[in-house]
Amino acid sequence: MKSFLNKYYPILLAFFSFLYSIFLWFSGSQLEGIYVGLWPITILGFAIAIRQRRKDDQ
Repeated sequence: MKSFLNKYYPILLAFFSFLYSIFLWFSGSQLEGIYVGLWPITILGFAIAIRQRRKDDQ
């Protein structure tokens, strides 16, 4: 289970922030929902960049 979380935590974080964005949007906070909706892209982008740096260092 720990190796699963180590490998897929960015995807889980992005998914939960996506769900939070949908919740905010439909609860009437559209601007906040749009703002939080940008988080999954940022999380996944940073995860890709970090993994590429790790592979380059090895």
